Amino acid sequence: MSETDLIKLYSQRILALAADIPHAERLDLPDATAMRRSPLCGSTVTVDLSLKDGRITRFGQDVKACALGQASAAIAGAEMIGRSEAEVLKARDELKAMLKENGPIPSPPFDGYEVLTPARDYANRHASILLVLEATADALSKTH
Repeated sequence: MSETDLIKLYSQRILALAADIPHAERLDLPDATAMRRSPLCGSTVTVDLSLKDGRITRFGQDVKACALGQASAAIAGAEMIGRSEAEVLKARDELKAMLKENGPIPSPPFDGYEVLTPARDYANRHASILLVLEATADALSKTH
């Protein structure tokens, strides 16, 4: 990876997101918790959530990841309250397609993932970027 590639990948926007992750605390008495780990880099994301009427009412996350994983957690965390399981699964699948299949950016409200389109070229970072949505999907699956 060249220095220019690294600069593009870790743009100011990505670093700003990584420095300001919303809901960056664990919840007391969540309805469900799930942890995901990327075996390649060791990044982990633990998600706690509570639901009412099938929608996320409380969301907390503990993120130990690279800047790209942190930026992903910031993008997802900013949009998670009020989301249904179907919306989270759609976002996860769209993000995976964006990264791995050169698909379009995820649809709103998760279109903030546009900032991570340069990561398409770095397959070794995809798992870290997907952690937060995968952990959230796992936690949601435990609620039914």
